[in-house]
Formats: sequence, structure tokens, C-alpha cells
Amino acid sequence: PVRGEGDRGLVEDFYRKVTALPADQAPVFMEARPPGLHFAHVRHGGLYFVATIPSGASPFAALEFLNRLAALLRDSCGALDERSVALNFALLYELLDELLDYGYVQSTAPEVLRNFLQVEPVLGPRFSLLDLSSVGLFGADTQQSKVAPSSAAARPALSLRGEQGSRPEVFLDLVERLTVIIAANGSPMKVDIQGEIRLKSFFPNCSEMRVGLSEEFCVGKMELRGYGTAVRVDECSFHSSVRLDEFERSRVLRVTPSQGELTLMQYQLADHCPTALPFHLFPTVHHDLPSGRVQVYLKLRCDLPPKSHAVNVRVHLPVPKAVLSLSQELSSPEQTATLQTSTKSVEWVVPRIQGGSQLSALFKVSVGQGRLVEVRGAYLHLEVPLASSHCLLASIPQLEVPGLGRGGLRELGPANLSFEVPAFACSGLQIRFLRFVGPQTSLPHRWVRYVTHSDAYAIRLNAGS
Repeated sequence: PVRGEGDRGLVEDFYRKVTALPADQAPVFMEARPPGLHFAHVRHGGLYFVATIPSGASPFAALEFLNRLAALLRDSCGALDERSVALNFALLYELLDELLDYGYVQSTAPEVLRNFLQVEPVLGPRFSLLDLSSVGLFGADTQQSKVAPSSAAARPALSLRGEQGSRPEVFLDLVERLTVIIAANGSPMKVDIQGEIRLKSFFPNCSEMRVGLSEEFCVGKMELRGYGTAVRVDECSFHSSVRLDEFERSRVLRVTPSQGELTLMQYQLADHCPTALPFHLFPTVHHDLPSGRVQVYLKLRCDLPPKSHAVNVRVHLPVPKAVLSLSQELSSPEQTATLQTSTKSVEWVVPRIQGGSQLSALFKVSVGQGRLVEVRGAYLHLEVPLASSHCLLASIPQLEVPGLGRGGLRELGPANLSFEVPAFACSGLQIRFLRFVGPQTSLPHRWVRYVTHSDAYAIRLNAGS
């Protein structure tokens, strides 16, 4: 509780409400006990940041505070995860004590709070970017492409002693999230791109930084700029510290960053993708109602440029709830596929796929609870095992037999893809340069990274074949 509302049972109450929610689509606000209180929460790095707010308080102010709190913890501890929080509990408690005074926010500015912190951060083991949820940690490396030493991502940005190594570093990430819905005939129904440019600075006392974007960058229905292919977005917004006096003329962002993480720009492109979609999935479904067997053949084609690749590719395919068994045939040995009994789905995992290549998988699913003997009009005759003998059930309507009717086939799909594409931006936006203006004691190392990953990538299946 921010201002002492509620009782000690609030933690258990929030835990019960969150664990009762289906999947990961949790609402941001939930009603709490006693009446008149609400939970406001956000999730970062697998951790929940929760506050209780009364009915008359601003919900958006609570969310803004929680997001800033998460950014401050990441700047103070380095990697934001459960282990880092456990190691730096004393530092985080001191940070919260300076942030809030009797439930009222004092300041969330890193440069102000830094002067009051006395506890040194404790560093955990070296970090590796193998999980999609950690894409916001700058300077980490993957197994496929290194962009900077991994120790940079696990190092706190707000060092109390000012010891940042022999040379400071600045990381600039262009991150894009794809939301795609593809119809059963292969035509895109929805294609949205949400992008942002994030800056993480380990450079103290920086006078000014200039970030040059693509000269052909257009916002809305502006006339085309430059001589190359236009890079168009529907709308964009900037951080309050970004100066835009050179943006209209030369597409340059000017900012004087403090140490820590900062989102310089956010942009959106709706119902259009300038490049080809990263993946196309071609499903073929065959079913045999009498035997209760369903065969699903999936061909996954990667339409990225040949020099690009995708990692951590997962295809999530819901199957009928009455599924009994699964057999599979995969096109390469590094792929894996498992039947998730808890969610009644098939999980097809591809560690890496090169642009221009394609993979395939054949899944054979046995569905139903009995063996079909014969069909008579609108009724089925089933032979169901019962102890050591068999019992013949007659005059059962077809639509009421679980796993054997058309209703069971409707539970098949749609397929959902998740993936990460390093060094690639679907919008075509590029960082031309990253420069520093004014007298500098030493220029920092500059790292620029592009990454595109799926926010929602769904392909509908036609189970009528």
C-alpha cells in the first residue's frame, strides 16, 4: 500500500487474483479488499510491480510511477530480475525511502536520487540475452551475434563511486514489435508495427548527443523526403528532453542524457509493412472422423533477407481438448516439438532459421475417447473400453461425441508464432549516426543495435480439408 490502505492480507489477495487469470493477458487494474481500493500493476523482467490506489486517485499516475520505478531499479542494479532484487534488497529499500514520503512521490530523477544513495550495488553473474523478455537490456549478446560485452548489461548505470571502467559506453537500441494476423488463405488481415528508440548511457557529464535518423523518414501523410525509399510511420512521439529544432530539416534528435535508460522516441505504423513479413506458415490439415486422427502438416518459410536470421522461433498450435497422443516428423534434428498437456497445445521450437530457408513438421494427433464402429444417419455407434470387456453404445448423436465431431476440429489453431530477429527493422528506419557535441574528456564506446520481435503473430488454420 502506498499510503497505508488495506491490511497485511493484500499481498495474498493480489497473488490469488493474478494466478487465477487466464494465460498472460492480465488486466492492469483489479479490485482489492477492502472495497474502494484497486490494484495497479505492471510487469518487467518477470517481476510484478504493484501499488494499491483509492478510487479517486489517477490510475495513469500510478502506472507512470511503477514504470519509472522499474527503470530506476534497472539503472541501480543492472539486470532487473529476481536474483538481482534479492542481492540488492538494501539498496532498493533505500531507493524507495527516497522516492516516497508517506505515500507521496518526491522525485524520480536519477541524477537527484543518486546523491542520497549510500548502499553500493551488488553485481550478480554475467548476463546473457537468451530470453525475449530481456530485450530491453542493452549491450547484451546472443549466441548468434555479439554487439557488446555482456557485462555491460549487468552493470548498474548509476555507479556511486563513478567507476565505469577505462572508457564509458553508450547503447542505442531500435526495437520493433510486430502484431500480425494472417487468414487461412495466407492473406494478411492485420499488420501493425510498434517501435521505439531506447538509449542507455554509462557516460557521466555528457554535454549533448545528436542522433541522426534516416533522411527519408516521414510522419503521417507528409510529402516524401530525400532521394531513397521513404520510411513512413503513422505517428511518433518524443521524450520531453529531446529537442526537435533540427528534426524537420535534417531528421536529427538532440538530447542531453543523464546516466541510465531513456526512451527517446516511440512510433507506430498500422495496417502496413514496408518489407515482406518475416514468416509465412502454410498449414495443411487432414482429419479422419471415424478413426479420430488428425494430421497437421506445417511448412514454415522465413522471408527475411538471406543475410538475416531469426532466433528463438516458437510455433504454438492449440489442439482439440480430447487429444490422446502425438507423433511427429521434423525436417531437421535441431528442432523439437512437445505436446503441452496443461494447455492442450503443440509447441514446435526452432532455435535458429536463416533468411530464405524453410522448415517443415508433420504432427499426427489422436483425438477422441472411443472407437467408431459405424454411422447410422445422425447417430454414431461407439465401442468404448470398459474394464476387460467392451460396451457398445448405440443411438448417440454425432455432435455430442467429444473429439470426433466438427466442433472438436474448431479447437485446432490458430497457430501463434514468437521469434526475435536481430539486426533488422521491418519499418526500414535506420540510425545514420550517433555523435557528441561540445568538449568531452574522452569519447565513449558507441553501440547501435536493431531487433524485431513478435508481439502477436497469429495464422488461422482451415480445418475443413
